[in-house]
Amino acid sequence: MSVANSLAHGVEAAVPGTLHARTITGGIKVRPRPGRQVRFGRAKRPAVDLSVGTDDQSVSRLHAEVTYQDSYWWLRNMGQQLMRLPHGQLMHQSSDPVPLTAGYTPLFIRGSGYRQHLVELYVTGPYGDTQTDRHEAETIPPKIWEINAAERLLLVVLGERYLLYEEAPRPLTYKQAAARLAYLRPDDDWRANIIEDRIEAVRYRLHAGGFPYPLRHDKAEGRPYDNNLLHNLLRGLVESTTLVPPDLDLLESGLVHPGTATQPER
Repeated sequence: MSVANSLAHGVEAAVPGTLHARTITGGIKVRPRPGRQVRFGRAKRPAVDLSVGTDDQSVSRLHAEVTYQDSYWWLRNMGQQLMRLPHGQLMHQSSDPVPLTAGYTPLFIRGSGYRQHLVELYVTGPYGDTQTDRHEAETIPPKIWEINAAERLLLVVLGERYLLYEEAPRPLTYKQAAARLAYLRPDDDWRANIIEDRIEAVRYRLHAGGFPYPLRHDKAEGRPYDNNLLHNLLRGLVESTTLVPPDLDLLESGLVHPGTATQPER
């Protein structure tokens, strides 16, 4: 899934209530109509409208279904594995359907081992055009902070829990990140002290650029834990959509994903 195409960055103008959905295999856009259904799973089209986890047998062939009814899209888990919504909300087969609110919702399907399969969902709000407000004034987009590929990898490893939209996320320690990277990138030399130095350089650079949260020690108030400064960094990068859930693909060791293509509106 292309990070540039992530639904976390918003969508183009559409009929209010339009459902946008995206996985690493592609994307769809479906207008609201009572009884309309969109289905996700490991199977191929036309058995599902959008494939997810195609190489992971822990994902059911038909794993989830979204149905438009009573002015909402209702999400239901039809698979054997748990699904997780933001703030730690879990869904299983016996869970009641959950209405999707307007805006962005990342859905994670639990796969084999530590794998998590992302389905991005976005419901167009009541004014239809997500790029403008009700008075047609131009919307100011969030500031995207500049980070390079190596920094992005380190930040995704340290901030996986933030990108999974957990209830109260905290960063991994540098030692834990080094162990994870030794598995993901065995030919690289990411030791804990090297990771710490690289992240400190990012903090200092973004602090100088006007980052919205404290990233450096305040001598007047004493020296806070680096973990709190790293929390501020990850929180701000996720809130600004500099880091988005599709970045979690960097944690898929050795996997090659097909390109992303959006299917026509239905």
